[in-house]
Amino acid sequence: MSWLNLLLLVVLSAIWGSSFIFMRILAPVLGPLATADLRLLIAGAFLVLLFAASGYKLGWRQNGRHFLIIGLVNSAIPFFLYSFAALHIPASLSVILNSLSPMFGAVFSAIWLRELLTVKKSAGIVLGIAGVGLIGSLGNFLARPLAVLAALASVTAAMLYALAGIYIKKYASVVPARAIAAGSQFSLGLLGLPLVFLFPPTAHVTLRLGVIVVVFAVLCSALAYLIYYKLIAEAGPTKALTVTFLMPAFGMAWGRLILGEAITTAMLAGTVLILCGTWLIVAKKSSG
Repeated sequence: MSWLNLLLLVVLSAIWGSSFIFMRILAPVLGPLATADLRLLIAGAFLVLLFAASGYKLGWRQNGRHFLIIGLVNSAIPFFLYSFAALHIPASLSVILNSLSPMFGAVFSAIWLRELLTVKKSAGIVLGIAGVGLIGSLGNFLARPLAVLAALASVTAAMLYALAGIYIKKYASVVPARAIAAGSQFSLGLLGLPLVFLFPPTAHVTLRLGVIVVVFAVLCSALAYLIYYKLIAEAGPTKALTVTFLMPAFGMAWGRLILGEAITTAMLAGTVLILCGTWLIVAKKSSG
């Protein structure tokens, strides 16, 4: 991975670490559906207008199928799942569970990309599972059924991110990253808009909240996905998913600074196990 891509990885980690804080603020007011769909629609519209002004064509006809599949698996469903999780568990816990993405990526790469699932990678997967188990056994976050469901939603979202990365690498690697970022989000944002009217926000939406939604969508989806799809195309899905190495640190820091969330021993210990497992999965075998 080049130095530029490493820098982009750190920037993306900081941005996506903050996205869990945004969802923790917005989901209780807008609801999970509106939070997820407005994020998609605003981010997609921002990118579509930006590219239209510059004369860049997204290739809707030839890439439309990819936009729909990637938008559903890598954006719409995970955004909803994480927005639901934000109602019931701390943002810092969601971002820790998001760190399981490279482990799912390793398993899916072995199945669909024929990448060897080595003993080292297998050990990494075991460590990651142990980390999640440690968080659940020592923390008091999962004492309620809805909290358990929220944690499972976060794990499912991490799995879908990995699955989308495999799909992009196998079937859509020739589609430009910026076309995927714009087309996938805008198309799913439009398709999901009727659900926002069927399940409208129950709380009063203020101008301040509207500004937060726009900043959230543009920063954490429009700009972030441009970076992410570029990393997948240039470094591959497994390496791109190592963005989750740094996200727990940023997510816990943002949660502590902005929301006053506690950082417990269980969270730290579980994070260490998950990240050690992730390192075993993505680290290259040393030569000589």
